[in-house]
Amino acid sequence: MAHHATVTTAGLRPPWSGAYRGRMTATSKRLDRQDWLTTGFTALAEAGPDTLKAEPLARKLGTTKGSFYWHFKDVPDYHAALLSAWEDQDQSSAQAQLDREATPVSKLRALAQNIADPKHNLAVEPAIRAWATGHTGAAQAIARVDAWRLSLAQSLLADTGIGNPEMARIICAAAVGMASMGEIHRDDNRAAIGSLVDLVLALR
Repeated sequence: MAHHATVTTAGLRPPWSGAYRGRMTATSKRLDRQDWLTTGFTALAEAGPDTLKAEPLARKLGTTKGSFYWHFKDVPDYHAALLSAWEDQDQSSAQAQLDREATPVSKLRALAQNIADPKHNLAVEPAIRAWATGHTGAAQAIARVDAWRLSLAQSLLADTGIGNPEMARIICAAAVGMASMGEIHRDDNRAAIGSLVDLVLALR
């Protein structure tokens, strides 16, 4: 798990959920840090990182910039909080799925399917990868997540008798590419990446 920043991700709701929409339309509720983070994930996925600023986000939330600066020191601080929340969510989601599996083979398949599923980490990974081409913090977050996934995949493959580290890279890279194809391919992604894992395991 990433511990480079203190960000609470428990309770983060996908932006398409009815519970989230209900919260954001409740005018009597004071906006909190989580509201700004969740709105940022939505804005990033829909329109890219240029919208991750106090004024456009405040307009989306129907409030003023004062609320933004109450929760975040400045825009770079907000960006760091977003990336930390995404990174923690990615790892906790994957780990929770792996903990439900009993064997290295099923854990490896679960890891690959989580990466390939565009919804498993707030549906913003493709946008964060695009952001990383020009943003150091995003690039560092992507590098940490990729390293964590590769290390875990290599360990699980080793437990099945496959020691070639290239196999882990192939599985993880294929899963990342599938996730970028979007939610419409979600079920196809899970089946396809599962078939790739089976193909790699057949090399034993």
